[in-house]
Amino acid sequence: VSPFVGRLDDQGYDGMALIEEIVNVYQNYTQLTTQILVASVRNPKHVVEAALLGADVGTLPPTVLKQMYHHPLTDKGLQAFLTDWSKTGQSIL
Repeated sequence: VSPFVGRLDDQGYDGMALIEEIVNVYQNYTQLTTQILVASVRNPKHVVEAALLGADVGTLPPTVLKQMYHHPLTDKGLQAFLTDWSKTGQSIL
């Protein structure tokens, strides 16, 4: 099953609500074997929500993957840590 959540969101629907409904339906029918593929992912929040809801897999563009990897607050926090660490004069090597 492969709902296009981003396209649904673009049309004013809640794509992730549909994922939740699909997960619930298939949990009611354990004799049915299927996987839920969340398609047309538009942002990192879609990825997190899909995982929390129990989706099996998702398709996402490289831009979303990069957003998940490079978060501005993580980058800022890492830089602050490295700056503070360099002031200690210590080395772990």
